[in-house]
Amino acid sequence: MIERSATLFPFHSVRLPAIARLAAVVAPLMALGLSGCGPSQNQQAAAPPPSVTVAHPVKRTVTDWDEFSGRFDAVEQVQIRARVTGFVTGVEFKDGAIVKAGDLLYTIDPRQYQAVAEQAQGQLQDAKAHVELAKRELERASSLIKTDAVSQSVVDQRTQQLQTAEASALQAEGALKRAQLDVEFSQVRAPITGRISRHLVTVGNLVQGSESGATLLTSIVSMDPIHLYFDMDESIYLKNSRLWFEGKRPSSRDTPNPVQVLLAGETKPSHMGKMDFLDNRLDVGTGTLRGRALVDNHDLSILPGQFARVRVLGSSPYEALLLPDTAIATDQSRKIVFVVKSDNTVIAKPVVLGPIDDGLRVIREGLNADDNVIIEGLQRARIGAKVSPHAPESDKGNAKP
Repeated sequence: MIERSATLFPFHSVRLPAIARLAAVVAPLMALGLSGCGPSQNQQAAAPPPSVTVAHPVKRTVTDWDEFSGRFDAVEQVQIRARVTGFVTGVEFKDGAIVKAGDLLYTIDPRQYQAVAEQAQGQLQDAKAHVELAKRELERASSLIKTDAVSQSVVDQRTQQLQTAEASALQAEGALKRAQLDVEFSQVRAPITGRISRHLVTVGNLVQGSESGATLLTSIVSMDPIHLYFDMDESIYLKNSRLWFEGKRPSSRDTPNPVQVLLAGETKPSHMGKMDFLDNRLDVGTGTLRGRALVDNHDLSILPGQFARVRVLGSSPYEALLLPDTAIATDQSRKIVFVVKSDNTVIAKPVVLGPIDDGLRVIREGLNADDNVIIEGLQRARIGAKVSPHAPESDKGNAKP
């Protein structure tokens, strides 16, 4: 037993110093770790509240606008067709140019119509000569009947001859006017002022002037002003009708309410106009009501067929509170804003949003004019936590020292 113990003793003499050395190394590291954790936790607990930018809502008078998509159409548009048959001898306009009412567009060979007009003129003169002769004979017979030189039947015959001559003269005068119209129609002129399309018939071609198959020569559309057609849904129509009954908005049927027009790619209205038509029924297929605005187009930049967005007056002017969209957060299905209370703690207020007005969002409900709303730093704010609020930089620069 003594030898066995002597054999185990060297083993314990080797292991104990190794454990001691391990403990000597681990103990300082644990102490260092504990000493490092303590100050960090204290430092985190002592961190200052996050800085946020707050401001009161902007209060000003605004007007609501209902926005729709629409398409422009010309107020006047005319298809130019030949009114007499003949060969085209001249094209007197430039394709795509602006023409004025009465400008010469086409010339059709007028010689045959001029000849017919001269013939009708001669027939009219002959008919007038017969009228003069019939008048003199009637006067002669009327004087002779006083002396019983002629019978009453002769006077009646002379009266009938005068009436026949006058009817023939009237017919000849009508034939002359018709022939003169044909001569006039051989010069095709613009009936309206506007922009003309390309010419569809060139010089030397035969055109037909019949009423059923008149040859199409070109077309003209008016440019200024121009119509803008759009469709509003039934809910917008009902809303506007309710405002009209309450006296808060004039009806577009009776009042030329103003409209604002934004062309493709524009963020601000570039053209102004006014309402001039509302249809008398809703489209049963789409449930929409067709409206029309008359838009100024002095610079001729708008073309018929072009698309645009139109804003129609949606309310009377009223006082409203406004915020930038960056100050509005989403909480599931509702919109909220973060408000800083007097003790610098953050609360959330649900709000009801309105339209955009000059870059700011109208807040219809849920906000007071004296609320300090966080407009920058929403990601650093937590409901119930404290923050360090400060005014926007622009306000700081304007503040007095």
